[in-house]
Amino acid sequence: MTLKPTPTTNSSLPHRRSDFDTLWQALDYAAKGATGLNFYSAKGDLQAVFSYAELRDRAQDMARRFLGLGLQRGSRIVLVADTDMDFVTAFFATQYAGLLPVPVAIPTSLGGRDAYVAQLRQQIAGCEASLAMAPQSLLGFLAEAVKGLDHVRMAASAADFMALPTRDADLKPFAADEPGYLQYSSGSTRFPKGIEIHQRVLMANAYAITHFGLNITESDRCASWLPFYHDMGLVGFLLVPATGQVSVDYIATRDFARRPLTWLKLIAENRGSLAYSPTFGYELCTKRMRGGTEFSGDLGCWRAAGIGGDMVQDPILRRFSETFGPFGFHHEAFVPSYGMAETTLAMSFAPLDRAYHVDHIDRGDLEDQVATPVEPGRQARALVACGKALPGHAFEIRDESGALLPERRIGRIFFRGPSVMSGYFGQPELTAEAIGPDGWLNTGDLGYLLDGEIVITGRAKDLIIINGRNIWPQDLEWTAETLPDLRRGDTAAFSMLGDNDEEQVVILVQCRVADLAARTKLKQDVAALLQRSMSVEARVELVPPKGLPQTSSGKLSRAKAKANFLAGHYANAEFSISA
Repeated sequence: MTLKPTPTTNSSLPHRRSDFDTLWQALDYAAKGATGLNFYSAKGDLQAVFSYAELRDRAQDMARRFLGLGLQRGSRIVLVADTDMDFVTAFFATQYAGLLPVPVAIPTSLGGRDAYVAQLRQQIAGCEASLAMAPQSLLGFLAEAVKGLDHVRMAASAADFMALPTRDADLKPFAADEPGYLQYSSGSTRFPKGIEIHQRVLMANAYAITHFGLNITESDRCASWLPFYHDMGLVGFLLVPATGQVSVDYIATRDFARRPLTWLKLIAENRGSLAYSPTFGYELCTKRMRGGTEFSGDLGCWRAAGIGGDMVQDPILRRFSETFGPFGFHHEAFVPSYGMAETTLAMSFAPLDRAYHVDHIDRGDLEDQVATPVEPGRQARALVACGKALPGHAFEIRDESGALLPERRIGRIFFRGPSVMSGYFGQPELTAEAIGPDGWLNTGDLGYLLDGEIVITGRAKDLIIINGRNIWPQDLEWTAETLPDLRRGDTAAFSMLGDNDEEQVVILVQCRVADLAARTKLKQDVAALLQRSMSVEARVELVPPKGLPQTSSGKLSRAKAKANFLAGHYANAEFSISA
């Protein structure tokens, strides 16, 4: 029997736009229609199809098996989140059983087995999980991670949980004022922070995204490669579509990394209209296309090409538009956005159906925390506006003393509204540091307001201060990566104390050549470029390919890169020729 994807529209079910009190109520309604979830291989072959009706039935069945374990309401279940139906079923099963799901990352090629097991153990221990579930292929990792954790009653695969007896009792779904899930932040793994999102908070963000951010209608269809353990993949392309009865086409994140154009193929073939990516995803597609990989298809259906999860870089998006414009892609489809797990997902969206705004500001004044507009050129830094706060939400820009700043003054970004998290699970002190008594969340980001739109300049903790001069690490990294031997993501900049207790700029550079002379030249070229372009004296150190650490969401972790450097992890690195 040939599989067919779920339809884009429901022929007889009236469309409801995320106006539910809880997630399970949204799924119950979507189950009355024919839309649902579709899972594809790396080559774009349809492998599994699940209507929302099938998902609801499977989730309720698993929920009854969870209930048979006699767990207390709100008990945590850690779910290793691969891009498959087992994870999706388990996540929604928790909603019907009154258990709190905790999605966590699958292993990556970086860091090795021991590092992954240690991270997984920290997360399981941090939320005091009673259950843990992983794909069959990862049960060995899970068994190591739970060893000695007495609060874990069962750690197994989805098939093992489905083999449990069911409890002959009514389901006990969450109420609107109860929690929905825990989302681990993508930063520290030594001290993981479980972000607690309640049902009302989730539904408030879903409603704002559907009605205002993306104006989702019954004719929309999503395509995603984003991981389910990250807020943009979980909320943006699983939970929000379910609240609006929207069909979604998925490929696994690891498959996207190998064959990024499959993502575009799915959009073209299934007439997808909504798809998101960090900037690097668009760059990867462009490089594959310009590298000779063939693509054919009409991308004119793609009305909202969102950007989130990292700093928006205008040149990369323009190259994508130039490359895929002949295939129907419209530059005006780009929707720069701003959000984080602490706000469920979204805080702002650039206006739809118009070219996003690029603000060129003076690099010199930027060091003084002032965004002075200038003409494009060498002394200008191009920043992208990410729209106004969603209705019912608000931004404030404050200085270090907490005083409000006017437009075009750079400071800490604060956010308030019904989408803000309840807090960090079991960590009241961290919660109090992040959310003030007035409900304002300190995002930890720096930026400024421009005609009411938010412009992000970087993370507060990453800002480098040398002799009273504010230096943005992204500027150093992006400048160095313009060299022909380097790629985007090849550098990490930070500061440290030098031999004479003075602050010193350090930039780590991934090197793919074994020849000593070539490595020496690369170090000299990077140092000279930073001195010439930014008047920065930098200590340049080389690291092996794939040597720079990333967060679970794929962003560079400058803090961990610095820690690795100071610990001497790169001191005896071996360099070999790498593609």
